[in-house]
Amino acid sequence: MSVIAGRVFLGAVLVFLYLPIAVMALMSFNASPFYALPFEFSTTWYTRLAGNAEMQAAAARSLIIASATALIATALGTAAAIALWRFEFPGKRVLQLLLFPPIAIPWLITGTAMLIFFFSVGIGRGTPALILGHVALAIPYVIVVVAARLRTFDPVLEEAARSLGAGAWTVTRRITLPWIAPGIVAGALFAFAVSFDQFVVSYFLATPGDTTLPVLIYTAIRKGFTPEINAVSTLIILASMLLMFLVSRVFRFGGER
Repeated sequence: MSVIAGRVFLGAVLVFLYLPIAVMALMSFNASPFYALPFEFSTTWYTRLAGNAEMQAAAARSLIIASATALIATALGTAAAIALWRFEFPGKRVLQLLLFPPIAIPWLITGTAMLIFFFSVGIGRGTPALILGHVALAIPYVIVVVAARLRTFDPVLEEAARSLGAGAWTVTRRITLPWIAPGIVAGALFAFAVSFDQFVVSYFLATPGDTTLPVLIYTAIRKGFTPEINAVSTLIILASMLLMFLVSRVFRFGGER
């Protein structure tokens, strides 16, 4: 009985998570802009999306910013995670505790603080500010994910490599990094997702000609909803699911049976 109840509960959770997404994807193929029924299949909104230069530019800008954020945050976060794992130094515990406030603090407060800070140092708003802001938000996620992978690493392997004459960089490159590679990839995916999906900080730091896709979608909804948003959201979800499937297959995040 408990097994059946568990399966029913799991099924209910999956329906709760994926039913809205399925409805959105289905309605992106509905000819009516007002979700009128009966359903009439049409690719009108995808055709209009293909001709929407503003939304395409915003999507491309979001991809560029998210890719740059993922690269920078992954490099810095991985280095920080290795340093925190490998070395003992005064203030280490304080630094580890300071990783969590950027995740817990509401992004509205973070966005306001970043806007004030960037203007005070002369950076202002725009793409550089967006990348810096997104990197600051993404680094804690990378450190946490990579650090979790490092906890499964046996330091004896590094000690054995050093005893055979390997230098610090060789040990890191040939021993440590290959072991934590799945954690690095997972951290990069987190950083990319945090950046690409970021609305609040992007809303504060983007200029009118530098709008990201989430900000553009919000603006479009305020002016009047259009099923083109369903179409672009469906494409993003499909691309994300395909990417996650490929990465999970390569790195076997789900384990092997």
